[in-house]
Amino acid sequence: MSTTLSASTLLAVPLAPLVGSALAGIFGTAFGGNRLGHAASHTLTILGVAVAFVLSAMTLLDVMDGARFNATIYEWMVVGGMKMEIGFMVDGLTAMMMCVVTFVSLMVHIYTMGYMAEDKGYNRFFAYISLFTFSMLMLVMSNNLLQLFFGWEAVGLVSYLLIGFWYNKPTAIFANMKAFLVNRVGDFGFILGIGLIAAYTGSLNYTEIFAKTSELGAMTFPGTDWMLVTVIAICLFIGAMGKSAQFPLHVWLPDSMEGPTPISALIHAATMVTAGIFMVARMSPIYELSDVALNFVLVIGAITALFMGFLGIIQNDIKRVVAYSTLSQLGYMTVALGASAYSVAVFHLMTHAFFKALLFLAAGSVIMGLHHNQDIRWMGGLRKYMPITWITSLIGTLALIGTPFFSGFYSKDSIIEVAHYSNLPGAGFAYFAVLAGVFVTSFYSFRLYFLVFHGKERYDQNPDAHHDDHHGHDDHHGDGKPHETPWVVTLPLILLAIPSVFIGFFTIDAMLFGDFLKDAITVNAQAHPALAEFQKIFHGPVSMVGHALQTPALYLALAGAVSAWYMYLVNPAVPAAIGRALRPLVVILENKYYLDWFNENVLARGARAIGTAFWQGGDRGVIETGVVNASWKLVGAVSAVVRHLQSGYLYHYALVMIVGVLAFMTYFVWLAK
Repeated sequence: MSTTLSASTLLAVPLAPLVGSALAGIFGTAFGGNRLGHAASHTLTILGVAVAFVLSAMTLLDVMDGARFNATIYEWMVVGGMKMEIGFMVDGLTAMMMCVVTFVSLMVHIYTMGYMAEDKGYNRFFAYISLFTFSMLMLVMSNNLLQLFFGWEAVGLVSYLLIGFWYNKPTAIFANMKAFLVNRVGDFGFILGIGLIAAYTGSLNYTEIFAKTSELGAMTFPGTDWMLVTVIAICLFIGAMGKSAQFPLHVWLPDSMEGPTPISALIHAATMVTAGIFMVARMSPIYELSDVALNFVLVIGAITALFMGFLGIIQNDIKRVVAYSTLSQLGYMTVALGASAYSVAVFHLMTHAFFKALLFLAAGSVIMGLHHNQDIRWMGGLRKYMPITWITSLIGTLALIGTPFFSGFYSKDSIIEVAHYSNLPGAGFAYFAVLAGVFVTSFYSFRLYFLVFHGKERYDQNPDAHHDDHHGHDDHHGDGKPHETPWVVTLPLILLAIPSVFIGFFTIDAMLFGDFLKDAITVNAQAHPALAEFQKIFHGPVSMVGHALQTPALYLALAGAVSAWYMYLVNPAVPAAIGRALRPLVVILENKYYLDWFNENVLARGARAIGTAFWQGGDRGVIETGVVNASWKLVGAVSAVVRHLQSGYLYHYALVMIVGVLAFMTYFVWLAK
């Protein structure tokens, strides 16, 4: 077969969702006269994403057979020898991401037909999620930093639109503005990193940049003794901290649950938040040159993995529990990046995309079945009412906690192993964090599972029966009996449950130790031996289960599940007693480590104070009073004096002329002497 891919086929992958989005967004809304109904809008957008998925799957098969693509599609302009272009780089990493993005997006599109059926913004929602799919595909397929940055900002923009989709809901507007501002902080670091790369390599193209990494490694940052690659890598990672919600730039993601549930699955679990992980893996040739940057990545990931998991324990909103789970799992991926096990991070990215999208969509199914109640304290016993949602939720939960033979087991245990073998200074803390995180993850996951699907039925005791996630609906019957959701909701759950069980088993060898990602990721095995050491003890997916029986991770997961079972089914008085005994700690967790308070009362107020000082002292004091007002006052004062010379009498003007002539004559006579 050919070793190259068709440029026209690759171009069709992002353009198909874009066309569907444009048609639904223009002709399906008031902007274009509402010419398309619900059926036409969802048909066009689903068809576009389905075409993208089929082409992505075909591309993946070709890539597995050795095909590659790296070329410019369109040259926008050339500035001082630096090319600004649109181009694609398709290798194992890109092909895998294309399939994950399009498959999860397709499932969300189908699911949305049921979830948003009664919403007034139905067509607009489909236009947004298809536009997001286009943006994410442009990001992962890019072969240069300019296009990467375009996709990076585009997914952020669409995320802003989707979080605030219900724009009449104050909490949604606050959440989307919060997400937008926090991501701007990360993006400032990201664009600084891109600028440094452009300044010192003279290129934005990946291949050309990577060819000059040895030169970058020998440079220092001007005016300091810092390695230039360290500064570049940390700046780039600050961008990843915002997009992939790493501590302390994670605060936007839990609040983003104010948007409709389908976007929680699409954007804030499976795709957009993994853009930072993808970017660091793509930039691995740069990160491999700086142990300082890798250690920074490792420690930030470890903090996120453990401490965000703690917050999941005390949440009562079903979507927020899953959201904090996402934060924790993103921390696991970041730990793998810091250990130079980029392929392990990408592997967990892939497996996590399926089971986390499954858990979010299952949470949405529960919300629909309970007439839009989201509080897990007022659920219980749903197993018999919602059997498909129940079994798929159980599958997602087992995958998340790392149950042997489920996909999450292979990727999560791989991260724990590479953290153990890492030789970086922060590796000890990282290993403790990811190991302790196993118990925490299992505990809050099964707390959610048991409170929702087992125990006493509490759905008819909800004192806040009108809590409404589905803001565009008029269906608030909080006291109605639960019911299973339509096939357009349950079908995506079933299709996502399949890879949540099997994909890890069948892909771990090829992704971690085979040639699939070999030309996409660079690792200096001598300097960073974690993945090489893990390879020595890996003897296949079956033997990995046997090895797990000898490690603490499996037993910590089991302990977490048993603890949740005892506390929430056998003896429900225990959690309340523990909460009273550890009240100061609970208060800290309820206030989310006071990071929101710090941001609002220190950073925001400080920024307002500085802004007020510049306004009063700079704008009003210097510019308005000192420049603008002073200038017209000076002109006025001079005019007041000069106007006395304009008497209107001819003899006055004649006198002035004679005096002037005498003055000139005197001056020239004096010069002559």
